Amino acid sequence: MITISLCMIVKNEEAVLARCLDSIADLMDEIVIVDTGSTDRTKEIAARYTSNIYDYKWNGSFADARNYSFSKATCQYIYCADADEVLDEQNHAKFALLKKGMLPEIDIVQMYYCNQLTYNTVYNYDKEYRPKLYKRLRTFTWFNPIHEAVSLEPVIYDSDIEIQHKPTGFHASRDLKAFEKMHTDGIRLSKRLHTMYAKELLIAGEKTDFNHAVPTFLNTLQDQDRTEDERMEAYCILARTYRLRGEVGNFFKYAIKAVTSEGEGCAEICLELGLHYATQTDYEEALIWFNATMQAPCILNLQTKKHAASQLAECFDKLGFPEEAAYYREEADSL
Repeated sequence: MITISLCMIVKNEEAVLARCLDSIADLMDEIVIVDTGSTDRTKEIAARYTSNIYDYKWNGSFADARNYSFSKATCQYIYCADADEVLDEQNHAKFALLKKGMLPEIDIVQMYYCNQLTYNTVYNYDKEYRPKLYKRLRTFTWFNPIHEAVSLEPVIYDSDIEIQHKPTGFHASRDLKAFEKMHTDGIRLSKRLHTMYAKELLIAGEKTDFNHAVPTFLNTLQDQDRTEDERMEAYCILARTYRLRGEVGNFFKYAIKAVTSEGEGCAEICLELGLHYATQTDYEEALIWFNATMQAPCILNLQTKKHAASQLAECFDKLGFPEEAAYYREEADSL
């Protein structure tokens, strides 16, 4: 049977930390809690489960904090968890079996991360694999009888364990500030982080967040190495920003660039055009774009179509078509 260190980074998690630890603590041989500046009872709660509690001065990097927590682990494997995760009884039993029968050559175990759509997170899926269990000290093995080489690819096992993600609130403000700091520090966003920033903005951003994001996404359009997908993400964010600002010229500048780009279209841009015309009380034109939203693919936020259906209902109400309005309200409820 393998030994496992649980490594967590936390801050002000008194509402959920005990729930998380109660569901997994007995599976762990060591619990490491790294606190990044809690002002509530988080450390007091953590102390019920472990004496391995460390203070870490937050520097804006989750990666640095995770690395610090991993550096304190001493077991064969490291399990990485967030405080708002829960392992139910069925999956607790699966984890126990995994721990008992783990093959030593496995470097990483992936587990299903669930409930994303239920809590309106920035992920457009309800269940996907994530790496959760890592071998702490990886060994290297030579292979091939001739032209021998060291295997560098990790051995990954996709388990059927499901982790329930049950946040009690949103971390958008914290995350958006981290993205803003990356721009201020001159750090170029990877393709993945570029998409995550755009998603976070569209789902939970306030007007000030969009204003702060403008330089980042203008840089995207000037960067020749950015992909067409990233450019479309930039059009979405810039169009939303300038619509919120009431800068009609700039709004149409980026909305038109998106509409005329190659591809299947973009539901998020169609929604912005619909919202623009609805604000101008041009409900007939708004209907065209809200209908287009329902047909085009979402690239950042799956809730875009739900929003469009609600807007279609409002437009039909304004135009005196109650039956059509009722239809789209039901449509919105079903999405």
